[in-house]
Amino acid sequence: MPTIAKRGRPGYDQQSVLRIAVDVFNKHGYEATSMGFLAEYLGISKSAIYHHVPSKEDLLRRALEEALGGLEGVLTLDGATSGAPDARLEFVLRETIGVLVERLPFVTLLLRLRGNTEMEREAMARRRVFDRTITELVAQAQQDGTLRTDIAPGTITRLLFGTINSIVEWYRPGGSLSAENLADDVLAMSFHGLRE
Repeated sequence: MPTIAKRGRPGYDQQSVLRIAVDVFNKHGYEATSMGFLAEYLGISKSAIYHHVPSKEDLLRRALEEALGGLEGVLTLDGATSGAPDARLEFVLRETIGVLVERLPFVTLLLRLRGNTEMEREAMARRRVFDRTITELVAQAQQDGTLRTDIAPGTITRLLFGTINSIVEWYRPGGSLSAENLADDVLAMSFHGLRE
C-alpha cells in the first residue's frame, strides 16, 4: 500500500485511523460499527473523521487490500514460482504465515467476512483464487510423488488453511513464539502427515 501523507487532526493520519478501525471492526464487527462509533472510539467528532477517510467502506477496502495484497504478493515471489512443487508449496505456506503474523488484524478481518456487501464478495472471490493456486501446487506435488495422493488436493488445501487461519484466533505477536518458529511448527506438523 502506498505511503499516505498525514492530514486531518493532529495525532492521526489515514494509516493510524485504518489500524484503529480494523481493531474496532474485529472487536465489534464491521456491520455493527458506524462512523459515529468509530469517531467516538478515536475521540474525535464524526465530521473530523472524514478529514482522514471518505467512508467506512473505504476503510474496509483499504484493510482488505492490506491483507489480500500481502497474500497475493507471496505468489509472485521467486520461491513461489520456481523449484520443485513441494518446495514451492512449503515456501508459500511459510510466507503466508509471515503475512498473517505481520498483518494479523487485517487478515483477521478478511477471514471474518460474510459476503454481505459487494466489496466483501469481491474479497472472498480473490481469496478463492489464492486457494485454487495453492490447490494446484498441492496437485503438482502429488503428481511429482512428493506428497501422498490418497487425499484430494482441495481437502489438503482446506486442512492446511484451516490450521493456518486458526492462528488469528490465538497467536499474539511479541510473545515467546516467533513468526519463524510458528511457521516451522505448522509446516513440520502439516508435512509430516503429507509426505509419502
